[in-house]
Amino acid sequence: MKAVHRGKVRSLLQLSRRLTIEQPGPAEPSPGSPVAQQRRLRKDPRRCSVLLFPGQGSQFVGMAGGLLQYPNVRDMFSVAQRILGYDLLSLCLNGPEKDLQKTVHCQPAVFVASLAAVERLHHENPKAVESCVAAAGFSVGEFAALVFSGAMDFAEALYVVKAQYKQACLQAKEHCRSLGVQEPVCSVANYLFPDGRVIAGHQQALDFLQQKSRSLHFTRTKLLPVSGAFHTDLMASATKPLSDALREVEVRRPEISVYSNVDGKRYMSESHVRRQLARQVVSPVKWEQTLHEIYERTQGESFPLTYEVGPGKQLGATLQKCNRKAFQTYAHVDVAVHEELPD
Repeated sequence: MKAVHRGKVRSLLQLSRRLTIEQPGPAEPSPGSPVAQQRRLRKDPRRCSVLLFPGQGSQFVGMAGGLLQYPNVRDMFSVAQRILGYDLLSLCLNGPEKDLQKTVHCQPAVFVASLAAVERLHHENPKAVESCVAAAGFSVGEFAALVFSGAMDFAEALYVVKAQYKQACLQAKEHCRSLGVQEPVCSVANYLFPDGRVIAGHQQALDFLQQKSRSLHFTRTKLLPVSGAFHTDLMASATKPLSDALREVEVRRPEISVYSNVDGKRYMSESHVRRQLARQVVSPVKWEQTLHEIYERTQGESFPLTYEVGPGKQLGATLQKCNRKAFQTYAHVDVAVHEELPD
């Protein structure tokens, strides 16, 4: 896979931010070094940006329809078709919805559509990409954030996404059958915002929570369109194939700060990326903690511009609940309709 696709895909996401970083000059300090920390402090936050990449559950039929006129987008979907073995663009544009909702399809769809949205942002507001200092992605969105940061190649990350979730679903279902649901799993899978959590586990456990939601004092319950208990122990059998897939691809240290779903902290090295991605499938998504890490400020300090790149506005909604001041400079890069983006 690497020999066939890597050379082709390196040219797909040649964004100005990366080209600027790769120009000759003194060696860049590591993200956690004192020099890098001082450099971040010297930057005016109002002239910097943060990119947030959505995850599974944000997909909808028609997404990517507003992106096809931008450079590289059709090439990205062509590469995806060769890797996945089916026409992902047609599925995004035309459905059917029941097929798009399947994890084996919606994970790659959200991944590609989100990176295609970056192409739109770069075309319409290049400064937003050039000034990006940090990125984070929710669940599968973390792979898109790592591609954007230069830590992984587009095709290789998509290969890992394909391996991760296709085998994960099959193995997790087999694991549940072998258990006979004798030891039901019910645990927090995503920490979204204060008092906002996603609980995952066996269907019987989820049905009970919905039926008893009033007595349990839940404000609202809603079943999400996902087909696996991701980020819980039910996915333990998926960690080995994911680790194996990660060993087959090249991983580099991110060129900007990218935050891990596992603990909300920045990735420090390529080995750190591999370890945390392998843990992600069985670990709750610490999204609330990630947002606090990105947007923590001293009193009176300005916030960066934030762009949610990809389908849906769920990450904007969680940002609003976690940090209203940071949300004031939030914008969504739509993947379906054409709207003017703020400068």
